[in-house]
Amino acid sequence: MLETALIVEALKPADACVIWLHGLGAGRSDFEPVARMLQPQLPTVRFILPQAPTQPVTINGGMAMPSWYDILAISPGKRAINSEQLEESSENLIRTIEAQRDSGIDPKRIFLAGFSQGGAVVLHTAFLRWQQPLGGVLALSTYAPTFEDASKPSYSYPVLCMHGRYDGVVPVLMGQAAYQQLTQWDMPTTWQDYPMQHEVCHEQIIDIGHWLHKQLNPSLATD
Repeated sequence: MLETALIVEALKPADACVIWLHGLGAGRSDFEPVARMLQPQLPTVRFILPQAPTQPVTINGGMAMPSWYDILAISPGKRAINSEQLEESSENLIRTIEAQRDSGIDPKRIFLAGFSQGGAVVLHTAFLRWQQPLGGVLALSTYAPTFEDASKPSYSYPVLCMHGRYDGVVPVLMGQAAYQQLTQWDMPTTWQDYPMQHEVCHEQIIDIGHWLHKQLNPSLATD
């Protein structure tokens, strides 16, 4: 995953990292403008933007496109997915985390962010596979396909769940279901929604910057 990633290097010597996974059919450069918008506020943060492999997606007529895993079917509030491909993407994400840790970044200053399908990989990895120190998780317009019947994770991380109220691709109820499970697991989770569809808005980017700055500088927090 790291070999095909786009890396937006920190403006100053990096002491933190955000690994940000794009959505279905998108690409590694999708969130590069967002990373560059956040850099002035987060000058010591390295942004790593991995690229999903191109493979057939069943719900899109078998068309090959960048995807972290195949989606086999859609029903209200649920996705039938290729679990093996999800696990492969999760293992690749873990290797990327480990590479950043081994480069000298404290795992408590490594954040996982994901939009839509990328967010599903992030939630699965952070709470059901990694279960070691992390800085936190950004879950953007996403869902948790593997939380059902899962045991409570052994580690706790701050989570920011963000969703569009009018999302027609991943209905807001799916994002809320993930948020509710995280709160049941006693994760320090925040929910924010916006008057948008399946996208990212300027107000949301500002909120992401504030949240990351707060997590990275807890002594400066005033609330």
